[in-house]
Amino acid sequence: MSLQWAAVATFLYAEVLLVFLLCIPFISATRWQKIFKSRLVQLLVIYGNTFFVVLIIILVLLFLDAIREIRKYDDVTEKVNLQNNPGAVEHFHMKLFRAQRNLYIAGFSLLMAFLLRRLITLISQHATTLASNEAFKKQAEGASDAAKKYMEENDKLKKVWLVVAGSGGTAKPS
Repeated sequence: MSLQWAAVATFLYAEVLLVFLLCIPFISATRWQKIFKSRLVQLLVIYGNTFFVVLIIILVLLFLDAIREIRKYDDVTEKVNLQNNPGAVEHFHMKLFRAQRNLYIAGFSLLMAFLLRRLITLISQHATTLASNEAFKKQAEGASDAAKKYMEENDKLKKVWLVVAGSGGTAKPS
């Protein structure tokens, strides 16, 4: 495997590892959100975004190169008579296999790059939704406590009103 394809394969392995880390169930979305909002990660995002776009462009070019290689070696046996040299047939099949392997590596690496970006976005949105749900829950509990307090106060005022009305007042509470 050449150096460029070894680098692409390493990038693919790193992406798979990162996806597995993001999918670990005992690390909550709020903890990931704190990690994503840290200064170090924000610094990496600022400088890494340009690097990421360049890397995607390189992966697309390598993907297209792998497609070209597959087309080049796909129909060699039909264009050239290789019946007299069985070693040449095996050689072309080996080159076709390598081109297909490179296509899969580059394609899955591209796919994982987009999936990784989407997964990070979904985890951040989930953490934001959890935080807003917690805030809504606290707000609803506060409103419920205030309503109970006002209802108790209203009951006390009705009792006082009944005592006042029973001692000679003529008005009735509504």
